[in-house]
Amino acid sequence: MERSKTFQIALGGICLALTIAFMFGGSFVPGIELTLFAVSSLFTAVMIIETGTLGGVLLFAAACLLGFFLIPNKAAILPYIFFFGYWPILKLYAERISRPVLQIVCKCAFFALVLCVCLLGFRELFASAVSLPDFPVVVLIAAGTGLLLLYDLILTYLIHYYFRRIKRTGREEDLKLS
Repeated sequence: MERSKTFQIALGGICLALTIAFMFGGSFVPGIELTLFAVSSLFTAVMIIETGTLGGVLLFAAACLLGFFLIPNKAAILPYIFFFGYWPILKLYAERISRPVLQIVCKCAFFALVLCVCLLGFRELFASAVSLPDFPVVVLIAAGTGLLLLYDLILTYLIHYYFRRIKRTGREEDLKLS
């Protein structure tokens, strides 16, 4: 079922406002920054479900741009920009691969690459937004990959919950068609 443009714009505005609110919270609330950034990525998944991939991409771009203007701690939005914001989009494409093991390998490899670039290239800037222990990069990547798999599983459950309890009129296969 094709959604009206008014619905898409209104949903985009609501999702953008909630994303910015959680990003703002993530920049001020110590200890649960990553949790708030993870929740903010759920709204990108909702946009993809309701409006298609382009809606999710536009939400991510708008949140990054608006985040730079509204959030005082610019370094605090880096986890959203470098990982959480686009993860639902990447997840959509990775899960189109027919073999589940290959899906996981692709997700983990991409995450390791991004984390490596962040830790080696932007360590001072990235570490100021999120407090990381002073371990070797390999240990941080291994621990991060474990947390990624947990985050990805929780995001999958939240998307399934959205389909069962909130959307109800659509099918989960709609995601594969976007």
